[in-house]
Amino acid sequence: MSELFDCRDSEQLLPGLRRARQALGRGELIVMPTDTVYGVAADAFSAGAVAALLAAKGRGRQSPPPVLVAGLSTMRALVAEVPGPVEQLVEEYWPGGLTIVLPSQPSLSWDLGETHGTVAVRMPAERIALELLEECGPLAVSSANRTGHAAAIDVHGARDMLGDSVAVYLDGGPSTHGIASTIIDATGLVGGSRPVRILREGAVSRAQLDDVLGDLLAPADPNAPLPGDGARFEGAPAPGPESAA
Repeated sequence: MSELFDCRDSEQLLPGLRRARQALGRGELIVMPTDTVYGVAADAFSAGAVAALLAAKGRGRQSPPPVLVAGLSTMRALVAEVPGPVEQLVEEYWPGGLTIVLPSQPSLSWDLGETHGTVAVRMPAERIALELLEECGPLAVSSANRTGHAAAIDVHGARDMLGDSVAVYLDGGPSTHGIASTIIDATGLVGGSRPVRILREGAVSRAQLDDVLGDLLAPADPNAPLPGDGARFEGAPAPGPESAA
């Protein structure tokens, strides 16, 4: 039986965070608010927990979840390299609605699905999410919905879809934005000079990205193949209206 905590109530906040940490430590799933939409989260380094996350959503390994982090230092530990232009993007738009795909650190022992050696990383601008990330480390987080349904913008919508597949629900109130993050592919900047591609437009606009990247931002081309035949991260062009949290 899942538990729900209203984190707007000071008497429920600390118990809710404690139970969420315990659930993550046991390899279970939680739902938490983010600055975009509600997300379903799992320990990124627990293959069983990530598999449970994909199963709860009705997704396969071909749609690996993005990973939320507490900041740039954690990102550096997860990716092979952080190119200068990516650091500029992080400085400008993190914490916030920008998910960045880079080659993953090859020494990491994790299994997010069929990532083809990449990882999609974001730092959210939401206090509950950031507190859990600080205490629990990187979390695999996907939008809190079943495949084929819109991403939940409140905890009750998430619970209606995910039910008891999630151990703990943290209610931070309705999402004030409800706009999923923008996903960009920056893998071409590592060991090469291929431009950054937008895989999905969202909270951060193309104009905002252009302000930082200039000529390093590829022109819009919806018919272009995914970068390097890489992973179809949830929310990037793929079957179904899914969203990365």
